[in-house]
Amino acid sequence: MSVLPDLHLQYMQACQNLSQPENPFIARVLQEADKNDEISTKGITLKLAGNNHLVPVLRVTDDDLGVLVSILGQAAFITGLDLAYNLLTDAGAKTMATFLQENSTLWYLNLMFNDIGTSGAELIAGALHRNESLVHLRMTGNKIGNQGGMFFASMLKINSTLEKLDLGDCDVGLQCVVAIAIALTQNKSLKAINLNRPLLSNREEETTVHIAWMLRNNSSLVELHLGKHEMKNFGVERLCEALYENSSLRYLDLSCNNITHDGVKFLGELLKRNKTLEILDLNANRIEDMGAIYLSEALATQNRTLRALSVVSNNITGEGLVALSHAIQSNIKLSHIYIWGNKFDRNTSVAFSLLIEMGRLELGCTDVVPYEVDGEVFLAEQSHGLGRHRYWAPRCAAVAPSAANASLEIVAVSEY
Repeated sequence: MSVLPDLHLQYMQACQNLSQPENPFIARVLQEADKNDEISTKGITLKLAGNNHLVPVLRVTDDDLGVLVSILGQAAFITGLDLAYNLLTDAGAKTMATFLQENSTLWYLNLMFNDIGTSGAELIAGALHRNESLVHLRMTGNKIGNQGGMFFASMLKINSTLEKLDLGDCDVGLQCVVAIAIALTQNKSLKAINLNRPLLSNREEETTVHIAWMLRNNSSLVELHLGKHEMKNFGVERLCEALYENSSLRYLDLSCNNITHDGVKFLGELLKRNKTLEILDLNANRIEDMGAIYLSEALATQNRTLRALSVVSNNITGEGLVALSHAIQSNIKLSHIYIWGNKFDRNTSVAFSLLIEMGRLELGCTDVVPYEVDGEVFLAEQSHGLGRHRYWAPRCAAVAPSAANASLEIVAVSEY
């Protein structure tokens, strides 16, 4: 049986050799890793996220990262690295890019919400031209800009290993989104991509047209996030036309757009015929009662594949919400629904209270919980939703059910 290296000891020695002060946060995480008995058989993710509210942390800097990667080169059992919410800049990105070119065991890398810019994005994307191990990369919140995003679009034409890529909130522009859509017509390995909140200068929905064209030709993508794209009913119609020909997409995120009930009418027709879509996120649009009724008609009568639906903050009143509750009673497959932020009335409260009481809707699968005051039923909010773990992760393993997590375990996508 092979003897595992002492990561903490190696780290202290590397700090002395490089004349770099020891970061107590990194030291503590490495000490915990050394105590892990399953480290040699399962591999581990070093959780060095700087937004840990349970324990005060000294956030990781570029110099800290240089010392850390110097000891990880021989640690093949380190398969994941979570460096979210730290102080890494383009200099840190250069260090990480060099590591990715030389490392063949890292599956998961989380760099979200650091200070990496365009030049750092170029280096990391360039490293992935040759890297054949990384499966999941999160760049969320790094302001790499349109040019930085273009480097990742070029990478997608070459890399055949990456399965999940998160470029949400990265200030990418129209040119980048179009380039990624074009790249994904040829890329056969990527299964999930987050393109939330691009900076779009026009309102002609050119990006949505290109993404729709991509969906007609792509047979590998299962998860697509298009939140804050300023998408209107025209764009939804283009996506629905494409999805009639697509048999792979299972999770579609259209949150925070400008979709009304006219756009949802196209989605309703799609749901009547689509046999693969399992998760639909319409959070923060304006579908109103008519849109909810279109969805409920499709779900109650013909669709038997959708598992989770979010209509949070859509200006829906009791009429539409009660219609959705009836759809849940008819459709056994629909197990998760999120409705908070709409206009609840007594009928809504009674309908969803009944669903929960009879066991048709589990408390962990919705964002409301009933309570009673003076004999009258009301609904209170729970902190559940499709984006529950999109910007943070619990210290323990991801919490079930999977439909409450940002990246769903609905297909056999490699995990870290």
